[in-house]
Amino acid sequence: MIVVVLGVTGSGKSTVGAALADALGMPFLDGDAVHPAANVARMRAGHALDDADRAPWLRALADRVSASADAGRGLVVACSALKRRYRDELRSAAPGVWCLHLVLDRHTARRRVAARTGHFMPAELVDSQFDDLEPLDPDEPGATLDATGDLPATLALARSAVAGFGGGAVR
Repeated sequence: MIVVVLGVTGSGKSTVGAALADALGMPFLDGDAVHPAANVARMRAGHALDDADRAPWLRALADRVSASADAGRGLVVACSALKRRYRDELRSAAPGVWCLHLVLDRHTARRRVAARTGHFMPAELVDSQFDDLEPLDPDEPGATLDATGDLPATLALARSAVAGFGGGAVR
């Protein structure tokens, strides 16, 4: 099983993804760690990424998804995967890729991003993420969860959704 935890910046992808990976006994990959240095510098400077900027990053993530599947290992990946074509690229890397879309409103995302420290994504880029966001289509394997609640509530919903996908027992 490969689970892609997606959403705009500030939705809790990394936090929820890491907790899910732990609960499922699977490795966790934070997509932020895979961004090329040029992408990180661009975002840190307040410039939104475009499709060309994201292409090598998506390819690197798809390669990691493929390698996990080829090795027979599950994986939880946290990445924005804002557009359908990005998710299609990740799904084409291995069978059984399932998406967990964490949703929240712009105000909550801005507040969360402004409050965090040590991250390269500034709050002024929140709107660009919402502008690019294409919610999961009905034919995409996955679930959409409200991520505006507190972390324990969001994690409980996420664990339930993954178990419903066929992830088996979640610790």
